[in-house]
Amino acid sequence: MKYINLILLIFFISLFSSSAIKGQLRPERQWPGFRGYMASGILDNANLPESFDLKEMVNIKWKTEIPGLGLSSPVIWDNKLFITTAISQADRDGFRPGIYGDITPVKDSSVHEWKVYCYDKNTGKIIWDRTSYKGIPKMKRHPKSTHANTSVATDGKYVVAFFGSEGLFCYDMNGNLLWQKSFGLLKSVFFMVKTAEWEFASSPIIYNGVLIIQCDVLENSFVAAYDVRTGKELWKTQRDEYPGWCTPNIYTNSGKTYVALNGYKHRGGYDFETGKEVWRMSGGGDIQIPTPIVGNDMIYFNSAHGRSSPIIAVRTDAAGDISLKENETANQFVKWSVLRGGSYMHTLLLYRNHLYNVNWNGSVYCLDPHTGKEIYNAKLGKTKSFIASPVAADGKIYIIDEEGTLYILQDGDTFKLLAEIPLNDICLTAPAITDGMLIFRTQKYLIAAGKN
Repeated sequence: MKYINLILLIFFISLFSSSAIKGQLRPERQWPGFRGYMASGILDNANLPESFDLKEMVNIKWKTEIPGLGLSSPVIWDNKLFITTAISQADRDGFRPGIYGDITPVKDSSVHEWKVYCYDKNTGKIIWDRTSYKGIPKMKRHPKSTHANTSVATDGKYVVAFFGSEGLFCYDMNGNLLWQKSFGLLKSVFFMVKTAEWEFASSPIIYNGVLIIQCDVLENSFVAAYDVRTGKELWKTQRDEYPGWCTPNIYTNSGKTYVALNGYKHRGGYDFETGKEVWRMSGGGDIQIPTPIVGNDMIYFNSAHGRSSPIIAVRTDAAGDISLKENETANQFVKWSVLRGGSYMHTLLLYRNHLYNVNWNGSVYCLDPHTGKEIYNAKLGKTKSFIASPVAADGKIYIIDEEGTLYILQDGDTFKLLAEIPLNDICLTAPAITDGMLIFRTQKYLIAAGKN
């Protein structure tokens, strides 16, 4: 009997351990940073509901009010969900949705608390919260911005929040502060009007134990790598770039790993181990925001502002200066480009051999990712405005307008709108996808939609 009990004990310990290891070794099933795994915006086999209703609470798992203001998207690892926010008793006007060109920052000099929240993904209850910094913001914010724009990054061991001029903070999964760094004043402004302060918005990423941050600001722009465990600087490379709000990404070629950065004067690739520039190019929208995405041995870039609005597909073996000449759409390392049609705000979605791009006015462009040829274009939301980047699961594309209407499209060669669902609150952030749930961060709430 003792022998049988010992065998059973060993079996259950092995089962538990293998499950835990499996969870740790499958980051592609997590949502570890902005737009999920490798910023792809995709989680298939997610078993999401066909529809849901917030008014009747049909297929709604939970709804939790969030204090303060933030534009960080939900980040998920196993059963823990993370967001950031900045809380002030004075700065409570919220966002101003719509399509407008007002560049004047919000006037506010009140004391804020920059916080990281950890929630139970299954219940919406707070597990822990930490105040990273308290004080008067060093930069002002745009009417569509907040003082907590960046999504955290996690690898299941560490949680990193980057609050721009207020600092970089690394916690363990239980909320213990492990290390922090200050980079001084990071001037996230419109380069043509330096009084147009819009706040920092480049999210950190973690890859193989290394933390990468992109700081394209008015003075002394750089990209840097740190040991996420200790905060030790591994390398730091200066960049000649206008202020931007892009999040970096990772790509590989011939067994080596590289960092891809979007930009205007200095779009490029960097050696992951040394920070040495591998390739560079200029051109595109001069207020760079979208994150590069990777697939088909290419890196896809999106941008739009000023004279130009290209979508560019760069080969992962790119080297040297690969800038396109005037009216040129391809060269040795640029496989294709669309000179007009890029998006100012949105990160592209590469899904099942379709490349989706959403524009501020709700236009949806579906392109062939191998050639850039247009498959279709359609319009959502009549006169509504869109900022949140699209995501996808199980053959469906999820797009949200600023007023909080979710549009569900069928992936395919023709435009097919499956549903329009109101979230009943302003929404400027991309949702997160986890097994069985679609999680939204609106202006006031976290909402988990899942089958009842």
